Amino acid sequence: MSELGDGTRVARGGDEPVAPGTPLRPSPVFAAPFHLAEDPYATDFYARPGHPTLRVLERAIGDLDGGECLVFATGMAAISAAVLAVCGAGDRVVVPSDGYYQTRAFGEGELTRFGIEVQQVPTLQIADVAARGDLEGAAFVLLETPSNPELDVCDVAAVAAATQAAGAVLAVDNTTATPLGQRPLDLGADLVLAADTKALTGHSDLLMGHVTAARTERGRQLLTRVKAWRDRTGNGPGAFDAWLAHRSLSTLDLRLARQATTAAAVADLLADHPAVTGVRWPGRPGDPSYELASRQMLRMNGVVSATLADEAAVHALVRASELWLAATSFGGVHSTVDRRAQWGGDAVPAGFVRFSCGIEDTADLVADLARALDTLV
Repeated sequence: MSELGDGTRVARGGDEPVAPGTPLRPSPVFAAPFHLAEDPYATDFYARPGHPTLRVLERAIGDLDGGECLVFATGMAAISAAVLAVCGAGDRVVVPSDGYYQTRAFGEGELTRFGIEVQQVPTLQIADVAARGDLEGAAFVLLETPSNPELDVCDVAAVAAATQAAGAVLAVDNTTATPLGQRPLDLGADLVLAADTKALTGHSDLLMGHVTAARTERGRQLLTRVKAWRDRTGNGPGAFDAWLAHRSLSTLDLRLARQATTAAAVADLLADHPAVTGVRWPGRPGDPSYELASRQMLRMNGVVSATLADEAAVHALVRASELWLAATSFGGVHSTVDRRAQWGGDAVPAGFVRFSCGIEDTADLVADLARALDTLV
């Protein structure tokens, strides 16, 4: 359905062919075992390796990504499966030093136990590292663009060319952008993955992740290995979560449009306010990532980062606000403020904040945030 618009694709993605008397939207199929055929592998037989509700969601997300999809119980389950299905002892994995901190923790705390070397490179330097040929010998390269939480953007196509030359697998964490904002497989990546807990499902009520492989022979081989890992480790989602994710996906286009509109207004407000420094949003002219994001991304997202004076200023901001809630994660329908230093995994100042714009009225959010910021001056 690539010729259709984003709203149509997310509203109709994964739907079954029209049949009179059947529901407009597929209902969840709750089952662990299924009745067996004479050939037990000819039909569903047990829900761990797959089930009807999961396939509907995978078809919907895969079509958005432009590949073949496997869904996982969480974003970290998807990341760990992608890496461990490909890499073994003695291999080298390259991860962003400024991306999601649990990815680095997974590398430092788990991959190294298995004899896998983990190299950390800042998002803005990965393309240069690739151009110098320093990816030679790497087995797996993970990008996160825009990065979380500092929103730097990396040139996916440039890194893809280098990883292909080096024989490495390139995976792109597309959590912040979503498939409507960026299609890494079209830019040469082998795999795209995401924490669908965030904007893709967008209602802050479930955990979910996915891995999508390119529709190439190499992609199919990779996906076979990733599926074997998921089947054997048992980290796929159940039917209700898969159904809930598919239901939530249908509003992605509408949610992203409102969130991006609000993010643009919030970024302008923050940039002009004396209590704020270091405003970042790739969609704002003048942002260090604006030029590349404008070429590489299809549309912008609703996450803005900035720095307040200190921890006390962040707490004061939240207390003064009626609409901006203190919460971690991002991409949901509620607007939130997350002081990233409190989690200990990011090298950011104590007052560094990630604003996640929800779907409330833009004017209300901007007015409320302006009032709260004015109490800091």
